[in-house]
Amino acid sequence: MNALTLQWYDAGQNHTKQIYEQQPSKKPGTIRIGRDQSQCDIVLVPGTVSRLHVEIFFNSQQQSFYIRNLQPNNPPLVDGQQLIQGERPINQGSVIHLGQVQLQVVAVNINSMPATIINPVQPTSPPAQPQQPAYQNRQVTPLGQPQPPAYQNKQVTPLGQPQQPVYQNRQVTPLGQPQPPANQQFTPPVHNHPPVQGSYGLECPKCHKVSPVENLQVGCPWCGTSLAAAVSVLVAPGN
Repeated sequence: MNALTLQWYDAGQNHTKQIYEQQPSKKPGTIRIGRDQSQCDIVLVPGTVSRLHVEIFFNSQQQSFYIRNLQPNNPPLVDGQQLIQGERPINQGSVIHLGQVQLQVVAVNINSMPATIINPVQPTSPPAQPQQPAYQNRQVTPLGQPQPPAYQNKQVTPLGQPQQPVYQNRQVTPLGQPQPPANQQFTPPVHNHPPVQGSYGLECPKCHKVSPVENLQVGCPWCGTSLAAAVSVLVAPGN
């Protein structure tokens, strides 16, 4: 328990008073000193003491006892200095003058709890390495320079020229023949046909009679129709 012990001489006698933290008093939490018995817990007789002069209390945040002045017109002396207003800490050996009465702090007991030191928990595994952002190795175009379009390296066919179909250079196997393996060079089959015998003529588009090729500019000798649209046909020998 936090406690402070005061000693003083008054009315021909020595007095000792122990003040505790949270001690029952006229004003809870403080011990008041002065001449007025109705307001003070420690009553002093001399007329140089004010009716309600000072109060002593324990400051839990500072872990120390403090004295507060309650009479600005008759300030106390604390360790040789006037306490005109406010409060200040008092320790063992402090001397307080209230008028002609001298009070001395002969003992101070502070039961402060020792601080508890908690050891931090050591991690069992190293922290994960941050992942490299996806844009770190990305090539960036400097500001002020236009980015090349995606089609810059694309081969473009000039206007007016037909595009080459995909199957143009593709080798096609005739129907009914087995396809050669992928790694085997294809050799087209050789057909031995007999040589064509006979001559060509022009079939009239109207009467369908065949005229010699020499009649192309003359016309059909049978119906007189122009042979410009005639079909070329093969005429067997002897016909």
